[in-house]
Amino acid sequence: MTIGRAAEGSRRPMITVANRIQVAPENAEAFERAFRDRAGLVDRVPGFVRNQVLRPLREGEPYVVLTTWRSHEAFQAWTKSESFRQAHANAGATPTGESKLEVHQVIQDSDRPDLDAEAAAEAQG
Repeated sequence: MTIGRAAEGSRRPMITVANRIQVAPENAEAFERAFRDRAGLVDRVPGFVRNQVLRPLREGEPYVVLTTWRSHEAFQAWTKSESFRQAHANAGATPTGESKLEVHQVIQDSDRPDLDAEAAAEAQG
């Protein structure tokens, strides 16, 4: 699989899903370990591109769990799957604070120059 590239002939826009999670400093090590030791169930889901866990550099800012998907439909299918339920079964094992989910359409990607032309065409209607 080529990271960041849409499937041949695909016209659906890729998306990112950012889950911004507040983690108290005393729980940071356990939170990071949980992601390092994750089952990796999402890695085999059709339409999944990548998963990144981003550690904040400034105290008090949230961690960001950033996933990239070939389409919004692929992400939605994952959230309704048994694999999703299994992957999140122990989500409460590490205490975290507030969580905010953000979904964005990818309109520019240095790995996909074709997106610039698609976005321009879409903007013109």
